[in-house]
Amino acid sequence: MRSTEQDVADAVLQVLAKYPKGEASIATIVKELPSYLNLTDEDRTRSKTRPNEEIWEQQVRNITSHKASPGNFIFEGYLEAIKGGLRITETGRQRLKHKGLHP
Repeated sequence: MRSTEQDVADAVLQVLAKYPKGEASIATIVKELPSYLNLTDEDRTRSKTRPNEEIWEQQVRNITSHKASPGNFIFEGYLEAIKGGLRITETGRQRLKHKGLHP
């Protein structure tokens, strides 16, 4: 079973929460995310639209690409787009706490 966009975004929140400023580059997030999410074989399938990426990596980048869509973690206020990366917001930290997820 493949991880949902929400599963991936929650893992991104966990990655970012451990940094003092709550921000990291997309490359750093992609490097660290597998420590926060149990990636399935389906997650590790090559993307059809981004052949150099696995599906889960595309989902990380979709956070920025789909930021105007309801349900997206930037749209919902959990994350902010920064140059080359993402930053967790206070609302994002509250989401982690509420869900019992820790960095």
